[in-house]
Amino acid sequence: MSQPLRLGIAGLGTVGTGVVKIVRQKAALLEARSGRPIAISAVSARTRAKDRGVSLDSYAWEDDPVTLATRDDVDVFVELMGGSDGPAKAAVEAALKAGKDVVTANKALLAHHGQALAELAEASGSVLRFEAAVAGGIPVIKALTEGLAGNVIIRVMGVMNGTCNYILTRMEDGGLTYDAAFAEADALGYLEADPTLDVGGIDAGHKLSLLAAIAFGTQVSFSGVELEGIGKVTIDDIKQAADMGFRIKLLGVSRMTGRGLEQSMAPCLVPASSPLGQLSGGTNMVVIEGDQVGQIVMRGAGAGEGPTASAVMGDVMDVARGLRVSTFGQAASKLVPAVPAKATTPAPYYLRTQLADKPGALAKVAAALGEAGVSIHRMRQYDHVEDRAPVLIVTHKTTRAALDQALEAMQKLAVVVAAPVALRIEEV
Repeated sequence: MSQPLRLGIAGLGTVGTGVVKIVRQKAALLEARSGRPIAISAVSARTRAKDRGVSLDSYAWEDDPVTLATRDDVDVFVELMGGSDGPAKAAVEAALKAGKDVVTANKALLAHHGQALAELAEASGSVLRFEAAVAGGIPVIKALTEGLAGNVIIRVMGVMNGTCNYILTRMEDGGLTYDAAFAEADALGYLEADPTLDVGGIDAGHKLSLLAAIAFGTQVSFSGVELEGIGKVTIDDIKQAADMGFRIKLLGVSRMTGRGLEQSMAPCLVPASSPLGQLSGGTNMVVIEGDQVGQIVMRGAGAGEGPTASAVMGDVMDVARGLRVSTFGQAASKLVPAVPAKATTPAPYYLRTQLADKPGALAKVAAALGEAGVSIHRMRQYDHVEDRAPVLIVTHKTTRAALDQALEAMQKLAVVVAAPVALRIEEV
């Protein structure tokens, strides 16, 4: 009989408990698929006495995750504590130094320390796997490192924070203001303890930086991600974008250009008829474009006990099968430092502003755009509210630099009575 693969699990929250349930309830299936038994040797969490709905009596308990990570009866250290530093970082480092394989769901840890940890894993002959860190149950890491390994990746983009997608969906479907939709998401327990991680785009930015490293062969560069949250998106933007055939999503986009690596996580408009435009609720979607395969779309649950625990177990099963894949798809020593580049690839933009009810107001705005080299594709003016009129403009493709020049000129016009809002339109 094959020797069991022995797990040490640190962190017994929603995901950790889900992993324990899978190992306990699907033992025969896991052994049949991996060729060896999967067993849990020991666990660790902040509170031992908490009722987690699953028995832990048959496992050794360690108060210190670092001690758990270095136990002789642990082959794979499963880190589900979270946090970019502190106990999670110390325990992962200890496991790798001890020659243990590591499976983690910790996107913040990898976004900030991924290169150093990948180098440590390489030096120790260990593997560091993190499918559960990006897009929940969607196997996007495996797709990039394995299934699409024969492709030059052109672009990676996606909706990778279910909370933001839920808020934007509720704003549109329920006619809610941002504040009302935010409060609803909070009441449902969707928001992180620090909500800015979600609505500020930080959580999704962590994930984008990890995908970009794999896709483009660079060292992880979270500091190079241009971040903009959804807090400035209004119900008017939601309604008027829909009126023009678009939906607003917090969209991550990364591409390699001649200037360097573009990484942007910001509210964007996408065609309502596109797969991203039809995405609703807390679901995630990742779109990958390869030179050989074209566009691949992956959609699924981005969080939660079952989907995330499923991703953790996918990594555990690969370790059990003997699959040894470099952390970011190629040797850590071969990854080049990312040269950050502003997202200046030309794109159409959505502009919303309000104009004074005066003759020639539209002409003055059009002239300001034209002088900056920004061409108008279509424009719509809504009924006057008191002495001002809401105006929407969709431009032809332009650079952000040209657009910013036009916006600066527009704000100096006396007829422009509200600061313009500009959102990129991503073609999918």
